[in-house]
Amino acid sequence: MRKIIVLSFITLDGIMQAPGGPEEDTSSGFKYGGWVAPYFAEADEAAAELMAKQMKPADLLLGRKTFDIFASYWPEHADNWPGINDVTKYVMSNTLDESGLPAGQAGWKNSVFLKNVDDIKKLKNSVGSDIQVHGSGNLIQTLLKHDLVNELWLKTFPIILGVGKRLFGEGTIPAAFALTESLVTPNGVIFANYKRAGKVKTGTVGD
Repeated sequence: MRKIIVLSFITLDGIMQAPGGPEEDTSSGFKYGGWVAPYFAEADEAAAELMAKQMKPADLLLGRKTFDIFASYWPEHADNWPGINDVTKYVMSNTLDESGLPAGQAGWKNSVFLKNVDDIKKLKNSVGSDIQVHGSGNLIQTLLKHDLVNELWLKTFPIILGVGKRLFGEGTIPAAFALTESLVTPNGVIFANYKRAGKVKTGTVGD
């Protein structure tokens, strides 16, 4: 069985929308796109090494919007993400064909299209490497709702935005996770990796 790993940049209040740039996702009038940039401009060596480790080639599972953003950029900038063009990109979409983009447009090689949750379950149960999910807010909600996330690799930034798409939305099932790796940068970014660890346990403090 293959693991599905969600990698996400989030704020202290759980916002994950448009971390990379002002035009990345302006839906619902979001005006804070690019909120991670000031922190990465001051990233230390340990953080850079951990980011490089997490960006090593791996098959990807992407939502339609994130796939469109990636397909328009990474094929021509693969030096900044070695192997991105060669790994398999699994895309949740009911509108794209096997070319990787709407009919008549150039496609992105090694793109495979999935139609529903059952397709994701079949993928998860297949033989192969772990699968990373980047961006893809709506897809992540689906994965969390159906308990298909094995690990969360989160980068939490010391800001709150109050508005925007959140990593954990309505429909997320209760679930326990265990910390497997962590790092705090000098400018306050918390790198924390978690693995799925069974059901939520409750009790009374002091008993």
